[in-house]
This record gives sequence, C-alpha cells and structure tokens, in this order.
Amino acid sequence: MSLPVTSLAAAAEALATGRTTALALTEAALARIADPAGEGSRAFVAVQAEQALAAARAMDTLRAAGRAPSPWAGIPISVKDLFDQAGVPTRAGAVALADAPPATATAPAVARLERAGFVVLGRTNMVEFAFSGLGVNPHHGTPRSPWDRATGRLPGGSSSGAAVAVADGMGLGALGSDTGGSCRLPAALCGIVGYKPTAKRVPLEGVLPLSGTLDSIGPLANTVGCCAVLHGLMAGAETAAPPPVRPAAGLRLGLPEDTFLFEGLAPEVAAAFARAVARLEAAGARIERFALPELAELPVVNAAGGFTAAESYAWHRSLIERARDRYDPRILARILRGASISAADYLALHQARARIIAAAAARTAPYDAVLCPTTALTPPAISEVAEEADYNRINLLLLRNTAAFNFLDRCSISLPCHAPGEAPVGLMLSGAHDADAALFATATAVEAALRS
Repeated sequence: MSLPVTSLAAAAEALATGRTTALALTEAALARIADPAGEGSRAFVAVQAEQALAAARAMDTLRAAGRAPSPWAGIPISVKDLFDQAGVPTRAGAVALADAPPATATAPAVARLERAGFVVLGRTNMVEFAFSGLGVNPHHGTPRSPWDRATGRLPGGSSSGAAVAVADGMGLGALGSDTGGSCRLPAALCGIVGYKPTAKRVPLEGVLPLSGTLDSIGPLANTVGCCAVLHGLMAGAETAAPPPVRPAAGLRLGLPEDTFLFEGLAPEVAAAFARAVARLEAAGARIERFALPELAELPVVNAAGGFTAAESYAWHRSLIERARDRYDPRILARILRGASISAADYLALHQARARIIAAAAARTAPYDAVLCPTTALTPPAISEVAEEADYNRINLLLLRNTAAFNFLDRCSISLPCHAPGEAPVGLMLSGAHDADAALFATATAVEAALRS
C-alpha cells in the first residue's frame, strides 16, 4: 500500500473532493512504515499508530461537518526525535536520555501543525543529539538513502529518518532541524526538498538544542510548495498556501566563484549542477559569477569548533558526567571540543560573525538567491564511514556548503537537480536574512525550470 499523492496540495484536493480520506492516507503511511522490506524500522524510533489513526478519524469527522481546521487537516507527517510532544520523552536519538521524563508540553512548531489538523505518525530517527551530517545512528540503526539500497548508502543527517520517511512515502512531510545543514543535506542525499529558514522565524521552544546561535527548525517534503506551507504554519501564520509559481525569466542568481563551495565536487554532482545551471539560463534566469571572499574566513574562525561545540558542551556537560559511556564516542568527541573554548574566544566568534554577515550581505544584495551545490558528494556508502578518520572527513565535506549559510543566518533551500535514474544531487538556493517569502518565490521558479 502506498500513498496516492506526493504533495500537500494534491492531498488537500483529494480530501476536499472526497477522493480520499484522512484515515486512508494515514493507514497507507502506517503500512509503509510497517513494511518489513522497507526502512520504517530504521526511519522511526517511535510509531504513534493508535494516536495517528484516532486523529485521522477526527479530521474526517470534522471535514464531513464542514469544520476542518484547515485544508491540510488529515495529512500525515512525522516529527524528528528532537521535538517535545506532551507525554512523550524527547531522547534526540540517544540512549543517554533513556530515562528522560515525558515532556510536559508540545513544542510550538509541532503544536501549530497539529492545530491545522496534520496527523503526526511518530518520531523519526536522527543522528545522536543532531551532531553530524552523515545520518549514522549506532543505537537505532541507520536508515538508508533511497539511492542504491542494495549497497546501503548514507541518508544524510542529522534529520535522517525525516528525509527517508518522506522519500519512501511514510508521510507527506517531516519536521526537522537545521544547525549546519540537517534539513537540506538529508534532503539532497534522499532526492527531496529541505528548507532552512532564517533562524528566528520558528520558535525553538521545546526543541532539544544543539547550538542556540545556529539552530533553526525546518520542513522536509517533496516540493517547494509543501515546504512553504509547513514553514508558514510553523512560523505562526494562521493560514498557509503554496506560493504561486514565479517565472524563471528575470531571476538574478549569484554563483560565488573561487570559493570552497565548488571544491572537491564528485563528478556526478558537478555534472548535475552544470546541467541545472544551463537549464535555468535557458529558461531566462541570469546567472552571474561574483566574488564572496568572506567564506574563506569561515574555516579559520570556526577552527576550534565554533558555536556548535561551545554551546553543545554547555548543555551536555552535566549529562556527560553521569552518562558519558552511553554516548556515541564520535559525537562525544565533537561535543568535548567545546570544553577548551574560552569565553573570550566565544565572544570574539560572535563579533567575527557579525562582521562577516554584514560584508556578505552587501555582496549578495543584488541577487534573488545565491546558487551552489547543496553538498559536494552523492550518498556515500555507509561502510565508508566505519573508521573515525573517514567519518570525520566525509562529514566535514558533506556539511561544508550548507553550514556556511547557517553561519550567515540566511534562509536556504535544497532542491533535487539530478536526472531520473541518477544518484541524488541537491541544488541549494540561499536568500537574504529574513527574506523567506522571497526565497520561496524564487525556489518555485527554479523548481519548475528544473522539472520542465
């Protein structure tokens, strides 16, 4: 059994016209999760089937009475194991939090979607404490990218289960988080769309933190329109709809030359990205090469571990004291880097960030978006990261491009740009700070041009 639709808009239309029901959509998604031949057991750490079915029946009853809370009522989605749900422990993919008490309240990002009538299927797997871009989890298993399942390839992280769930039809959207790329990177490696908003747009309350400076809450889904709807509601809009498709003609997209964003690209990534750029130019978009030298400063200012190491250590140090042996050693090592970052270094990092953001904003102001590959690689085999040195090297390479725009506090979206039958490749568009609506409009045009 599979979902009869792949987008929120198509599902809403099918629900409105009576061609399907919330119960049917939810049962189909749960069947996909339960399929022993699928990835459900690795993509989810908890399936809330009973609650989901009850919610779906309730939405059908409300719709029949003309009282559905929104057009999206009854559409099944999933929630990353990082978000509080009242009565459910938040364990963040870790066993160090096995004894965590149930949350007393639901995170606003989740509650706002539930108020719109979305049906939560369960909690998705993730990298322990969200501190890696690979998607590996030694406690709950690593869900496999849809590409080359026989080999077993990395899904990307940290929102690994979220991306695999959407790609495999285990719901029509997923809530993820993005501190250095954790929505966009798994979206790219799984062939779907992932969105990182301007960080302040969605409240972080009720979300287990990684880096309070860099954390943001974003959706993963099959289309730009789906992500726009989910983001709009999470950001507090009373209603949300997919943005109208903007024509690509007239778009002005900046391509930052001579930056690390284009270093070390896998041949498949370079080829897919070049084809995408050519297609956008053929559709009338202006692709302009420009200099963005500020990016060269990022490896230097973040050399000691950056905000993520410093801020994660501040949160974890008491938990490490009592549960150190229950951490994934690779994640623990990354957190412990923060112990050596002084207060002076931390304040200097904030000052450097403000300066770099201002300089980069001036250079990118003429463009509707900055354009680059989401990540340098197609999905590596899971076996390639068995050794710590390879784990760290591939992780840095996968996160390199996405993390740059978290540091710059931009809104940013990854779209699939590979041809059917090819390994998944993401194309990333990054807009200005707090220009989320404008970026969604640009992304609709790019998505349409790439699909034409």
